[in-house]
Amino acid sequence: MTDVKDLYRYPGDVDAFGFDWGQLSVTLGPKINGAQQFSAAVVTVPPGQGHARHNHPGSEEIIFILKGEGEQMVEDEDGVPHTETVRAGCTVFIPESRFHSTLNTGDEEMQIFVVYAPAGPEELLKELPDFHLIPAKG
Repeated sequence: MTDVKDLYRYPGDVDAFGFDWGQLSVTLGPKINGAQQFSAAVVTVPPGQGHARHNHPGSEEIIFILKGEGEQMVEDEDGVPHTETVRAGCTVFIPESRFHSTLNTGDEEMQIFVVYAPAGPEELLKELPDFHLIPAKG
């Protein structure tokens, strides 16, 4: 049984996944606090950085911009990319297996909250060549 204290997580409480383009801190999921149906993370992207076009086979994704601004690309059903300017307060839905990318075009870091359903795509990120673990602050 999960301890009730495990239900509360800050990004600094968990090891972060570091990449050349920024970092991702999984704050909710099967390995963090027992969530089974979805996982969630806080993503930090420095100015001028972004993650390349990718998808999450079998999973939907919610992207919510917490801070900053950038360009969010989501391909349509025919694989044609559509890019929109996004800023704090914007929610983006990424349909199952759909290719997408994010670029920070602002002068400050972007902070993004992401949710994957079902859980699991975050674990595949550990296989990327630029992956490195950033130990938790706590």
